[in-house]
Amino acid sequence: MPTDPGVGEANRERTPGPEHAPAAGSAPGSNRLPAPVSDPSALRWQPLDPASTPAWSALHNLLARVERTEEFYSAEDLAEELDEPGFDAARDSWAAWEGDGLIAYGQLRLAAELLDGRWCQAYLDGGVHPDWRGRGIGARLMDRMEARARELAAQRHPGATLRLRVSGRLDGDPVRPLLAHRGYRVARYFTDMRRPLPGDDLGPVDVRVQPYRPELAERVRLAHNDAFATHWGSTAQTVEAWRDRLASRTFRPDVATVVLDGGGDVLAYVLTYQWVEGELYVGQVGTRQRARGQGLARACLTESLRAAAGSGRYRLVDLAVDSANPTGAGALYESVGFAATRTVANYLRDEEPPSG
Repeated sequence: MPTDPGVGEANRERTPGPEHAPAAGSAPGSNRLPAPVSDPSALRWQPLDPASTPAWSALHNLLARVERTEEFYSAEDLAEELDEPGFDAARDSWAAWEGDGLIAYGQLRLAAELLDGRWCQAYLDGGVHPDWRGRGIGARLMDRMEARARELAAQRHPGATLRLRVSGRLDGDPVRPLLAHRGYRVARYFTDMRRPLPGDDLGPVDVRVQPYRPELAERVRLAHNDAFATHWGSTAQTVEAWRDRLASRTFRPDVATVVLDGGGDVLAYVLTYQWVEGELYVGQVGTRQRARGQGLARACLTESLRAAAGSGRYRLVDLAVDSANPTGAGALYESVGFAATRTVANYLRDEEPPSG
């Protein structure tokens, strides 16, 4: 992800392919469900809703252990997703049930803005319980999500090329053959990185850096859109989407940081979140294009790490970086003590709009 070398966005994008878990019995602490039905078409399909979030959380966290992604979400975290701007849970989500057991789930999101004025990006996210793999449920989820993506793209961005994006997870994940069979290709790799706290000494305090304040939210959004204007796959954040992001229960403003210029504009920033007890997630790191080369992103990151360590609430800090970033984000993160833990593939497929 583009950096100063310090412009980066470590989005916790939960976009696992919909049939991606190893065979039954391989998941530690696996939640056992009834034996698979002989006909998967007998499963009960309905949208995700607030009442389903405990079962959804349990399934997602099981898959996080199985797939070694360590992306854990509480029911409360997932409930927030049902109310995100531009997402209609009744039409853009799916849950497959056998009795009271959640077998599979899927979600579809469409980017609010076109990428480079041409591509309408759709993000497909889903999972199938390990004990129910190999029965075509993942393919059924993909069919539903792709069809809905086409419908939404035609409504919101008529004439645009549809770009379907799905995570291929870690190397060897069984979702990858499924995606390849459906015409997807690897487009990018993202590396997860981790740093312990307090960890190595962070050096002297950088006086250019200030704590984040709520009144800076819009100025940070404008800086973010400028910083990511040339970043692979990035589209501008709308006012509504940005407000929703910073209103999340997971946002941790007390350890977020900014650098301002003399006129009060944000030049660089670090935004932080928490999903897991004792673990901080660096979600966005950015520097305006005109301010790069001054070490501002590194300064913000260092001061956020210092604040997190000083709070006593965190023992680990995580982030993710575009492995093909041309501006050195990976080197930046390594320079402040982060080390790579895993690499995830991002798959995509483009579809031209129907002619006529």
